[in-house]
Amino acid sequence: MDWGGPEFVLGIIAVSYGAWIINNWIRAKHGYALEDEWGGTTERSDTEEAKRLKAENAELNSKLDQMQDRMIVLEKIVTDRGYSLSGEIEALRDVPSKNDTGTPLNLNMKEKHP
Repeated sequence: MDWGGPEFVLGIIAVSYGAWIINNWIRAKHGYALEDEWGGTTERSDTEEAKRLKAENAELNSKLDQMQDRMIVLEKIVTDRGYSLSGEIEALRDVPSKNDTGTPLNLNMKEKHP
């Protein structure tokens, strides 16, 4: 084999271009920017599927934000002291107040109509 001959130089050029083509094919397959022959990059244009996926992703993110807001409201309701308000009202019915001048209500007794 002649290391200084034109076949060797052409072989190195062919291997270099082949590797460049394979590299760009792999990058394009996985969505990375493509390299040109001078080392610069060319961004991949959006395909219809990519646009559809971006729109779906934005929709799902907005739904997730709405669910998080609802979860915060539900957590506030459950952990709020107002949640046990009915129990506290029932407890206050049995305790007479110092300034109680009203007539006690007997809510447990049913009125009998003749």
